[in-house]
Amino acid sequence: MACFTLASIALFLYAGIAAALTSSLQQVTNFGTNPTNVKMFVYKPTTVKTKPAVIVALHYCGGTAQAYFGGSPYAQLADTYGFIVIYPSSPISGSCWDVSSKQTLSHNGGGDSNGIASMVTYAISSYGADASRIFVTGSSSGAMMTNVMCATYPELFRAASVYSGVAAGCFVSSSGAVDAWNSSCALGQVSESSAQWASTVRAMYPSYTGAYPPIQEYHGTADTTLYFNNLGEEIKEWAGIFGYNAAAPTQVLSNTPLSGYTKSIYGPNLQGIVGQGVGHSVPIMGDEDMKWFGFVEGGAAPPPGGGSTTTTTAGTTTSTAPPTSTGGTAAHWAQCGGMGWTGPTVCASPFTCTVSNDFYSQCL
Repeated sequence: MACFTLASIALFLYAGIAAALTSSLQQVTNFGTNPTNVKMFVYKPTTVKTKPAVIVALHYCGGTAQAYFGGSPYAQLADTYGFIVIYPSSPISGSCWDVSSKQTLSHNGGGDSNGIASMVTYAISSYGADASRIFVTGSSSGAMMTNVMCATYPELFRAASVYSGVAAGCFVSSSGAVDAWNSSCALGQVSESSAQWASTVRAMYPSYTGAYPPIQEYHGTADTTLYFNNLGEEIKEWAGIFGYNAAAPTQVLSNTPLSGYTKSIYGPNLQGIVGQGVGHSVPIMGDEDMKWFGFVEGGAAPPPGGGSTTTTTAGTTTSTAPPTSTGGTAAHWAQCGGMGWTGPTVCASPFTCTVSNDFYSQCL
């Protein structure tokens, strides 16, 4: 696969990040089934919630776990919110992720996706992580793999954010080659219906009948690595899964989340965010990810409810009780209920608290 260099992805770099963090990146070995020898690195801040959430952060082509650790905001956000970050590192020469082979595009198929899934189950069993609050995100090749993980292991993830990717299955190789480049897909020349894309997703895990994770898809209009047309295919793919109309967003927000960006909302589980004039290097929107993942109000996943915060400093352990409900009313589009929810459950008039699933209700 052609390599997306660190310069081309141009992620935000955080000066002195290692010195500012409360902990350090640690490698984990023997974490479970790992047919392609994907490497696992973990960041556990000094202060970790009991039953912590986990974010799986997937690097770009040409990157490494260490590069994404230093060039993305998730470790710093972990210090603030008390979650754990898993940084997988690709075993492939050039450090892209395999998103083309039958093995990786199949549940328990023996590809890179299989090894990443094992990291999640290891974190749940070994760190006491909350199995209902596992999230996945990535940039470029990592964004492509994020879509693949949501298709091949949907039962593991609560929500996902995708920065400059392609639809899951778009890079499939007709020869079954591992880490194959698909020029038609990269150039935005692949176009299928929502029904066709949804069928592609379901074929990756045919026996699965459960829910798929809510997804935010970011893309720049000036992307010349994975062309902008790919955003439309990603939207069609997941709209087909969620039963939305990919041609008719329910809401379009200009200059959101930043000036020059437009957010289209297709339903509670799917958003497309367009960066006008932005190239392949869509910056990671860490604060927006925290909303989407439910660490703060305003996203698809439930904000953290229940559980205390455990802080360990020089052998001393202290605990803080979970917050109680704040009362009041929730605004349009805000969360108003769900398992563990402690915020307002009454919507501002004329909106109604509408149940999306056991974990999330929204004022609509």
